[in-house]
Amino acid sequence: MPTEAAPLRRKPVQQRSAQRVEKMLESCAQLIDEVGYEGLTTTLIAERAGVAVGSLYQFFPDKRAVVQELTLRNMDRFVQTVSERFDHSEMTNWWEAVDAVFEIYMTMHREIPGFNRLHFGDVVDLRLLDESKDNNAVLAEKLVNVLSDRFGLATEDLHKPLAVAVEAADAVLRLAFRRDPTGDPGYVAEARELVQGYLANRIPGPHPKDLPSPR
Repeated sequence: MPTEAAPLRRKPVQQRSAQRVEKMLESCAQLIDEVGYEGLTTTLIAERAGVAVGSLYQFFPDKRAVVQELTLRNMDRFVQTVSERFDHSEMTNWWEAVDAVFEIYMTMHREIPGFNRLHFGDVVDLRLLDESKDNNAVLAEKLVNVLSDRFGLATEDLHKPLAVAVEAADAVLRLAFRRDPTGDPGYVAEARELVQGYLANRIPGPHPKDLPSPR
């Protein structure tokens, strides 16, 4: 039975409808930055998007659904960006991929409206992306697929290590952004070193001889 989140009541078919939905999502992201999830309302989203509240309800049942759709799109954007970076970079080792994943996450955190508050949805619901698993588990599974395809690693060797790595990185990066709105560089470096050091003992194959250190 499918459990993947489906926040849209109906998918827009006409170009005008699709543009309205995009405007609602953009407005939602802007408002998340300004008032947070608790202060967000469907009325505010509709007003910012320049549409009637009834028009919003044609596509979304409530504000949670709007945020859910926004978060799903951010996840897709993150994974697509990671895949494209892997395809267009001369990466030969998984630890170089870890650096790229960190860089992409940090860039989205700093540049994508709403992302610095929503991340991948935990502020709303730990199972916002998929009702059967935690948001971080969804992210870890997507990274498993990307890394296994790019570096020829067996997926069964990656599932648990990447699940742990994502949880650890998430915790330390949250600390980094609590201390500095742009991400405290020292704590970001600690998060990267923590993940690389852990994975070096869990992923089979060649490993870096000298892992980077923030000190």
